[in-house]
Amino acid sequence: MATITIEAKPRETGKRAARAIRREGWVPCILYGHHVEPIPFQMLESKLRPLIYTTETHLVKLQLNGKTWDCILKDVEFHPVTDRPLHADFQVLRAEEKVTVTVPVQIVGTAIGVQRGGVLQIVTHELEVTCLPKDIPAHIDIDVSNLDIGDAIHVGDLQFEGLEFEDAPDQTVVVIAAPQLGGVEEEEGAEGEAEAGTGTSA
Repeated sequence: MATITIEAKPRETGKRAARAIRREGWVPCILYGHHVEPIPFQMLESKLRPLIYTTETHLVKLQLNGKTWDCILKDVEFHPVTDRPLHADFQVLRAEEKVTVTVPVQIVGTAIGVQRGGVLQIVTHELEVTCLPKDIPAHIDIDVSNLDIGDAIHVGDLQFEGLEFEDAPDQTVVVIAAPQLGGVEEEEGAEGEAEAGTGTSA
């Protein structure tokens, strides 16, 4: 898992202060964790974006108040219209304490079913796992090589050392769907309409 170092600075709390921070290109944030009093801080929006718009989970070394904190981005609040980040939560990591994180799914291999005309459908793009900080994966590789048309992989099928999956065991992660036959159905429907059109009214 890659590590990103970010320099941040303390901030004032309150709605007015938060609006002022955002106007200047900063994002109000909070750092929290077990045995740690919540610490409000601010970071440049440009520094936050690589943690949001990514296909991998990152460890963050947050430099704040003369200290460096190992943490992860836990949650982000977005503006409903502009989709800009409004607020971010960071959780402090402790080597001996498990943490629950959301990890992106990455598909590996080419499914047998796809080679036979099936369609790969990724149903779940992220999975929630609980593990020790040292075991946090950058992403979870899902090998679909042996999947045929109609086959699927569910959360309950996944086994990775050190990871406990929090999603429901019957949650579908990926499925190989049968090829679409829309063109045939449309042609048959058109023929039916043509036959109906040749009838005469009484």
